Amino acid sequence: MGSEIEMVSDGDGVAIIGNTSDVERFFLHSGLDKVPSKDLDLHKLWSASGTAGAAVQIGADLAANSGRWVKLTAESAEAVRRYGLMATKTPGVSHAMIGQPGDVKQWLQIAQAPSMLLSGPFALTALSTMMQQRAMQQQMDEIVEYLELINEKVDDILRGQKDAVLADMIGVDLTIEDALIVRDEVGRVSEVTWSKVQATSQTIARTQAYVLRELDAIAEKLHKKADLGDIARATREAEPKVREWLAVLARTFQLQDGVSVLELDRVLDSSPEELESHRLGLAKARQKRLERIGRSTAALLTQMDETVQRANARVLLNPFDSPAAVKSSNQVAAEVHSLRGRLGIEDDNNAADAKGWGQAAGEILDKLRVGTAEGAGAAKRLGAQTFDRANGVLRAVDVDGDGLPDQPRAAAAAEQAGVAIKGAAAGVAGAVGGLFQRNRDTAAPGADSESNSPDHADS
Repeated sequence: MGSEIEMVSDGDGVAIIGNTSDVERFFLHSGLDKVPSKDLDLHKLWSASGTAGAAVQIGADLAANSGRWVKLTAESAEAVRRYGLMATKTPGVSHAMIGQPGDVKQWLQIAQAPSMLLSGPFALTALSTMMQQRAMQQQMDEIVEYLELINEKVDDILRGQKDAVLADMIGVDLTIEDALIVRDEVGRVSEVTWSKVQATSQTIARTQAYVLRELDAIAEKLHKKADLGDIARATREAEPKVREWLAVLARTFQLQDGVSVLELDRVLDSSPEELESHRLGLAKARQKRLERIGRSTAALLTQMDETVQRANARVLLNPFDSPAAVKSSNQVAAEVHSLRGRLGIEDDNNAADAKGWGQAAGEILDKLRVGTAEGAGAAKRLGAQTFDRANGVLRAVDVDGDGLPDQPRAAAAAEQAGVAIKGAAAGVAGAVGGLFQRNRDTAAPGADSESNSPDHADS
């Protein structure tokens, strides 16, 4: 066997460990070279431990090799799927030993081969911790890109707020940024550095909860609006506020990831035997934060969809307010979808088009044409029935059989025929009017679709 590398996955990313040249060749042959990747500084991981015991457990053989980390996406997952990674004793972590014969350009899994590089009992835990940190750092970089894309400066937003909770975030931001810089330079998180960062978690969590409540309040306010003009104005006013709150929300999530990166380094340095349980605990806490953010933003998206539907239903009577409400709602929804995408919260981004006045009017006319045709048919049927009823009354007055109507009864018959004709005419008018009324009610904004359906209309 010419070369061996090890592949490790924790569900969020994939690490390739081995000799530098072997890792590069594997990336090229497997197609992973087309996927963005980052180096794993395994030597820093080995030397970061302040205790000799932990360093021995990690193993110098691991530190002597190089590693590359790739975020687990549809492309990278497909590239590694063929190697059939096997579960390890470390929860959530799978592993494969892969080799390449000297005369074959195809990497094959060495199913029964023992781990050559991750030989120490602490090595796999240390590597999975580094992979988790790399995934969070990747997420932090994506949030920076998101904030640059929407051109929102969180510091400026926070300075414009009078609430003390938000004001405290400026200091927290600076503290964590400084700690991350020191960590990158020194290679570890000292007790002094951690003491500065430790107290920031509560402020970040309180700010994040505040922002989520503000987003919930915006959705609730829009839900209570009834007049389309009010809806259009409220949605327009909500658009910049939502963008700002989303920017602050993204920043709080980024800082929480930053604290977690520092915390894992601190545990590795001070209590390496607790590293595995601490890593899993941080992963669960992070997932719960994502779920809370997902619920609040989903509620806002639902409200935007409802606003679009209400606006499009009323476009005929509100040709200016309706498109404005749809435009603002779609803009808000786009901002929410953008952040959810950066955080890995999956959903469908389907912006609804504003219905034009001409389109709405055309739909109403089509319904009226159908109603008119039905009314004409009803009138024809009732007219025929009226003639038969009137004719029958007149025929009944010739009681003597001479073919001539009896005069006294003719007057009474004429009166009866007039009543019959009048009643029939009223029936025709009622039938046609009912059809037009049903069409108009169907097109009316805010109409109850069930109560205005043909099954509930009077015929």
